[in-house]
Amino acid sequence: MNYDIVEKDNKIIIKDIKDFEPKHIFECGQAFRWYVEEDESYTAIHKGKIINVKRNGRDIIFLNTNMADFNDVWYEYFDLGRDYGKIKEELSKDPILKEAIKFGEGIRILNQEPFETTISFIISANNQIPRIKRSIELITQHYGKSVGSYKDKEYFTFPDPETLANVDYEELERDSRVGYRAKYIVETSNMIKNKEVDLDELYKLPTDKAKEILLKLPGVGPKVANCILLFSLNKNDAFPVDTWVKRVMESLYFKEGASIKRISQYAEENFGSLGGFAQQYLFYYARELGIGKKQP
Repeated sequence: MNYDIVEKDNKIIIKDIKDFEPKHIFECGQAFRWYVEEDESYTAIHKGKIINVKRNGRDIIFLNTNMADFNDVWYEYFDLGRDYGKIKEELSKDPILKEAIKFGEGIRILNQEPFETTISFIISANNQIPRIKRSIELITQHYGKSVGSYKDKEYFTFPDPETLANVDYEELERDSRVGYRAKYIVETSNMIKNKEVDLDELYKLPTDKAKEILLKLPGVGPKVANCILLFSLNKNDAFPVDTWVKRVMESLYFKEGASIKRISQYAEENFGSLGGFAQQYLFYYARELGIGKKQP
């Protein structure tokens, strides 16, 4: 992809960029370590680096970074090497997706760190986003390392498997407010630490084989496995089915109740290798508009 990039005063500006909207990217359910600032910009942390992202007219400004870090860390993180215009063109052949894409046209799938993503989505099960974000923040504060402050807020790395594998269940449950998931977090960390599940090896495997291995981890069911595959392992055909996706598929595609198996099969047959992108557009569309939600 060719971008008009300007480096200036500890910031990177991409001029006239298409298919990039910070609100759509950070608020489409794929990541939890981001914060909205008073100026409606978004601050996030990845690989020990802190970045602030905001729109300015037709430009996107990345603050607290330089060209070296932008190329080494943020270009891949924000999936800037992918042509989302082509993806949207293909998916827009489906009239329902065409409307969903109009609503979340600036979504991009973030390339996140696999272990952090695994633990984050174990915490996400039967949980709400504010609580998920809070638990993850507490884990980083208790067990991660400080990487400095931005806008008067201190940021921490996500702890490694070795650290979380040695945490006491009750301490983790109490101090990080993860509830019953504490045991899953420690046991999963142990399995990853001991290479019973090697997350780095999963990049090389087909999606179904990688999913089969992820399902061995405590606290990882089909939906969580698909989230890990899609958001950290470059498996763009993965199609996580959560409450919102189930509602939108039932309301707009099937016009009746449908099992997760039926929805997953439909996605595989109709969205194919672009299933993960379709899922993100549908999720954001359904959640923001309340599609399929029962009225009081």
